[in-house]
Amino acid sequence: MIEPMILKDAVCIVTGSATGIGAACAERLASKGARVAINYTKSEKEAHATAAACETKGASTMVVRADVSSDEDCRSLARAVLDKWRRIDGLINNAGTTKFAKHGDLDALEAADFQRIFGVNVIGPFQMIRAVVPAMQKQGKGAIVNISSIAGLTGMGSSIAYAASKGALNTMTLSLARALGPAIRVNAVCPGFVETRWLTGGLGQAYESLKQNYEAITPLKTIVMPDDVADAAVWLLEGADKVTGEIVMVDSGVHLGVPR
Repeated sequence: MIEPMILKDAVCIVTGSATGIGAACAERLASKGARVAINYTKSEKEAHATAAACETKGASTMVVRADVSSDEDCRSLARAVLDKWRRIDGLINNAGTTKFAKHGDLDALEAADFQRIFGVNVIGPFQMIRAVVPAMQKQGKGAIVNISSIAGLTGMGSSIAYAASKGALNTMTLSLARALGPAIRVNAVCPGFVETRWLTGGLGQAYESLKQNYEAITPLKTIVMPDDVADAAVWLLEGADKVTGEIVMVDSGVHLGVPR
């Protein structure tokens, strides 16, 4: 029998959780009573601010710098969490990167761009999963959520390399859901256009027009907020004990196509 995860006092890691979707996931976990490991690569100040926000909800936190594209960093992050709390119940793989490049400009991307993006967006989640699986298997249960993107299903997004990396992450989610069951569940969330610092910074002056276009073509006539993605991710950890290998789209319906 599969036991449901209870987030009260559970130990969860959220990669890339200094800002945006990752920070929203960390705070939502904290509100559920989980102990949260907050991870960052560059945004140390913001990571500690996220930790402080989690602690105001009564949660115990730790802040760990780690680059998920480094296998040793992933293993060190897992070890630090085990040293502090002796268990790992949940993992949200949120850390990601991109290069903004028009899809029709094939010269805008180089091999190094693909290698860097896949290193963070695909290899990074795999390495983090590999680092936490032994603890979850020893406990007899665990849950993992990969934050992917609607780009991986539609071929849209900030660049071809980014869309391809998220497509690979979706496929890896299915593979690992098969391989790690029944003790460990693995699912993915695919957000659409999300209002984050990452996206506003990357799009620059084009942000507002693209936002308005997204709102115009989606059935729900709205963009997605970080809390919307966090709601889905946390549900997949705690409320979906019979769900694995699922790709959940949180995109206001943009995957349905332009209304006629």
